[in-house]
Formats: sequence, C-alpha cells, structure tokens
Amino acid sequence: MKVALIHDHLAQDGGAEKVLAVFAEMFKEAKIYTLLYEKKNVSHLKGHEIDTSIIQRLPGGVKHYKWYLHFMPMAVEFFDLREFDLVISDTSSFAKGVITLPNTLHICYCHTPTRYLWSDTHQYLNELKYNKLIKKGISLVLSRLRLWDFNAAQRVDHYIANSQMVAGRIKKYYRRDSQVIYPPVETDKFSLADKMPEGDKSYFLAGCRLVPYKRIDLVIEAFNLLGEGFALKIFGDGIDEKRLKKLAENNPRIEFVGRVSEEEKVQLFRHALAFINPQEEDFGITPVESMAAGRPAIAYRKGGALETVIEGKTGLFFDEQKAESLAAIVRNFHSADFDPKEIREHAERFSVANFRTQIEKFIAEKRSSL
Repeated sequence: MKVALIHDHLAQDGGAEKVLAVFAEMFKEAKIYTLLYEKKNVSHLKGHEIDTSIIQRLPGGVKHYKWYLHFMPMAVEFFDLREFDLVISDTSSFAKGVITLPNTLHICYCHTPTRYLWSDTHQYLNELKYNKLIKKGISLVLSRLRLWDFNAAQRVDHYIANSQMVAGRIKKYYRRDSQVIYPPVETDKFSLADKMPEGDKSYFLAGCRLVPYKRIDLVIEAFNLLGEGFALKIFGDGIDEKRLKKLAENNPRIEFVGRVSEEEKVQLFRHALAFINPQEEDFGITPVESMAAGRPAIAYRKGGALETVIEGKTGLFFDEQKAESLAAIVRNFHSADFDPKEIREHAERFSVANFRTQIEKFIAEKRSSL
C-alpha cells in the first residue's frame, strides 16, 4: 500500500506537526507533501521525502507565506497523487483539498475547519492592522476562499476530528460526519516527581508559542493581582514576548524561561504545582502533558479542555477569561487535593500508542468497505 501524507505547511513545530510525526512513524515509507518547509523549525521528519509546492520557490514564500494565501488552493491541487492507494491529510486549512483518484482512499485528520474562514472570520479581520478599505479587499478574498474550502471539504472520503468540539464544527461548516480520535501525546516522556519544590521554590507553570490568542497576558495579569506568595514560570517564545515581559516587569515572581528543550519542558511540568491553560483550544496538548507528569491543569472552561480535564480530579476550571477569575482559582488551589498517580493514569488515554491503535483500526475499517 502506497501512502502519502499531506500537511498544510511545515513552518513551525506545533501540535499539528506532532500528529504528522506520528503518522510519519506509522508509515515509514510515506511521502510527505506540504505547501512549504522551513527545515530549521522542523527536526523530526528525517528520512522522509518531502515535496513542497510552488509557494516554497516564490519570493518570501517560506518566511512570509501568508502573502500567498490566495494561491494556496491552487498550490494544493497541483500535487500529483495518482500513484497512492491511501492519502492522509493532516490539516486545519488547505491540505484536505488535494485531488485524488476514485480508487484512492482519502482520510482527513482535521484539527479544525479553517478558523479564519469560518469560526474566527470577524475576529481575524478586526485584529488586522490595516485600514477599512484594505480589510474590505481581504474580506472579498476570504469569501472566495470560503467557497473553495467548502467544496474542497467534500473531496475527503472520511473525516477524523481531534475533539468533539471540532466534530461539531465539521458538521456545521462542511456538512460532514466525523469520528473523534484525540491527538497523540508523548506521555511516555513524562514521569512523576519524587519530591516537589516547597516554599519560595514552588511555582505555577504556563507556556506555549507566545502569540496574542494564547492569552498568556491574562495569566500575567492574574499573578500581578496575586502578589508575592505566588510564583509563575512561562516557557516559549514568539511575537508577543516583548509585550508580555512589559506586563510582568514589576513582578519579580514571574520568570520567562524562553524556548526550552523537550527534556527541560518535562522537568518544568514535573515540578510545577499546576499548569495554567488560559486559552480556548480545539484540543490542547499542553494540559495533557501536565497531567502525564501527574500535575493538575487549571484551564479556561471552554474548548478541548472540557474533554481532557476532569474537574476536581485532574484539574480545575475558571469560568471567565478574566484575570480576577483565574486569580481566585489559583489563590484557593491546594496541591494536596490531587493524586498524581490518578492524574497520570487519566492522561494515558491520550498516549501515542492508543492513538496509533485507533488510527490503524479506522483505516482498516474504511479500506475493507471499499
């Protein structure tokens, strides 16, 4: 069986890329197709042939790929997949639009229907730093892309959603059914700490790509309200880093540790009192990583966290995306209320091994019905 893996773009090493890495490990001979590939940012696909689109060769195509948004549907459709028996698209935007032969099985692992075309369109336009005339022009481009996106979504034979929330979006926007298989989390990398830091050495943890929608600003504002008795460590880097450090400059108990290795991240999780997830995610891998280390997650009560965090057993929720709401939960948090072994046991349902078993079963069922 010849397999092709289709990915939107390999410009960063995020959650979707972790899913692709597992698919690549499952199908070692698979060829990978992607709109563009920034090799220095993606280190876990060695040994696989990677074919990029015309956007890779356009001026600024890698670093400023968003310039070529309106070319991306055409670029995806140019991929010649006639030799493959199975195509798996791993996508939150254009990859699902590849064209396959009638006898090729196309399975889409969907992280979400394209956010800026559907659920987040108005927010996306409002946040653009352009005048109204330019925004009108962009809205026309998005309207045309939305039509393409819906039509392209019908080319998929079977959908897998990464959460129940995403399954609902697939049904609403694409009018398609899907089966939920949660993304793989490398739970085997994590273990319980023998001893937790105490007193001044204890800390809460937050971390991700430092971009505005991740709402790390909310966490900083909450810890500014909490004062001296509460320490916070933040890992990651990104375009919002300068602004966030400005917000935290008067609080010596907030520490930015920067971009960390996987080994360093594991240690941060193991010894944190709890991990704080302030944003709404489609799934959200980092709260599960925290639970794999036996540490509870404090999460905003929306999105994928509702499917991964069990309130009172593996974490806590705050109800309003406001600093005061989060601060109240942190202030009343007691580590002794949680059993690390029970938390880790819950995290195992999201393991790589479990993901692989479910994917293999799904593919076998769909191939047998051809």
